[in-house]
Amino acid sequence: MNRTLQYGEGLFETIKFLGPNKRLKRHYQRLRSSAEFLGMPYPSYEEFLQHIVEHTHGKTNVYVKYVLLSEGPDNFWERPVAYRNMLLVKDLPRKPKEVNLCVYPYRRHSQDPVCKHKTTSYLFNILAKRYALERGYYDSIILNEKDEVCECSSSNLILLKGDTLYTPSTHCGLLEGTTLKLLKEKLPIKEERIKVKDLEKYCAVFVVNALVDSLHVLNIENLSFSEVEDVIQEMLKVIRDEERGDTQAG
Repeated sequence: MNRTLQYGEGLFETIKFLGPNKRLKRHYQRLRSSAEFLGMPYPSYEEFLQHIVEHTHGKTNVYVKYVLLSEGPDNFWERPVAYRNMLLVKDLPRKPKEVNLCVYPYRRHSQDPVCKHKTTSYLFNILAKRYALERGYYDSIILNEKDEVCECSSSNLILLKGDTLYTPSTHCGLLEGTTLKLLKEKLPIKEERIKVKDLEKYCAVFVVNALVDSLHVLNIENLSFSEVEDVIQEMLKVIRDEERGDTQAG
């Protein structure tokens, strides 16, 4: 039985596919880690890469959504016994130069273990994104039960205060994206619990994910932020260096 369809037990990765580079390996490592957490069977990296190459037909610089489907018993509490994959390939979406955000009025609980994994149980994120778009914003900022900033519906946040970069603490309840993880490894970014009322203390805000890399946030509702181009360029350099490296280098 397809347990992904019945119970939302599945995983996915959204990938800017440029070939078998280090960024692709990061996507696989997160998929594997989450599959182990959920008790789902999963492919080897070689199988994962083969699935993508077969579906992209030699193309690179394309959008790939890799979905890991769960197969197994019809009782919801039982563990899956097999997996299937489903892939969507299309052109990369147009990347905006800067974005505006709003705050989603509904809260996530910081101790929810599911929010730390990119599961197909994605309805909360879907509703957060729709809420923003219907009000003329690019995306919503999701808060936890303590009014602490977590992330957006499909991206992480990096904030600048003085000369220091910050990102919401993983203890607040968020999915650490592959791009955020890379930037935290290469740049001096501090984790911090950030209350929504304290956003005004930061001079610049950026959204980061695997598709857009890094974008300036101009406004969060009635708060305005500066464009700091040298920070964007520093992030992009780290990302491009990783994209040029092959999987054997790390």
